[in-house]
Amino acid sequence: MLAATVMLGEHGRRRAGLGDEFWQYRPAHQGDSARMIDWRRSARSDSHFVREREWQAAQSVTLWVDPARSMGFTGDKSRAPKADRAKLLALALAVLLLRGGERVGIAGMAQPRSGRAQMLRLAARLSGDAAVEEYGAPVTDGMVSHGRAVFLSDFLGDLTAVEAGLGRASDRGVRGALIQVLDPAEEEFPFDGRTIFESMGGTLRYETQKAGDLRTRYLAKLAERKDRLSSLARAVGWHFTTHHTGHPAQSALLWAYAALQGGR
Repeated sequence: MLAATVMLGEHGRRRAGLGDEFWQYRPAHQGDSARMIDWRRSARSDSHFVREREWQAAQSVTLWVDPARSMGFTGDKSRAPKADRAKLLALALAVLLLRGGERVGIAGMAQPRSGRAQMLRLAARLSGDAAVEEYGAPVTDGMVSHGRAVFLSDFLGDLTAVEAGLGRASDRGVRGALIQVLDPAEEEFPFDGRTIFESMGGTLRYETQKAGDLRTRYLAKLAERKDRLSSLARAVGWHFTTHHTGHPAQSALLWAYAALQGGR
């Protein structure tokens, strides 16, 4: 399994508190009681030091995996569709987080919970059929205030829906990451000559005799979309990246895990 190939330490849940394990020494502050002073450590310097113990606070992480028709695209039969890669990344990330003691859920489908049984629930929820919509809009139902979230999508639909979803999450104090999952064909636009472009749901169709003439404009529009997504994410303290289905999934998994740590 993908998560088993990634060797990671404990997720960054450590804070000073009333735990049992030693965490760090810090200089004593005004208001610290004498019983908090570590006199043995303080004897080695001219200052007083407090011995802090660790408090581990499990956080809630909500995943949204775009179920729209557009995610079913693949530019090559040897590559899995975008939806399969997004689900793989979501499940692998959930495994890592659950192993670290976090609570993980799926927006609008499964409330964040911890434990092995939750992994089975998440896998079952993600195994459903594609939605009827051509392009997805982020769902924020079930997000826990001041928790974390990850949105996985191609983000090729209306970006006002993405902006609205980020706004709702931000209003709850939720930080997280956007992972744009694209097929290499969508990134490179390797089309030329007579080509018929049709959406996965069949509602959009465009035919051209000179597809190659569209490449420059298409790539410029795609770059603009990525810049817009990056700006929307930064505006609310989120992270953004693009992952291609032709690349190994491990790199995106590591990025997502690190992004959640950085969002604390």
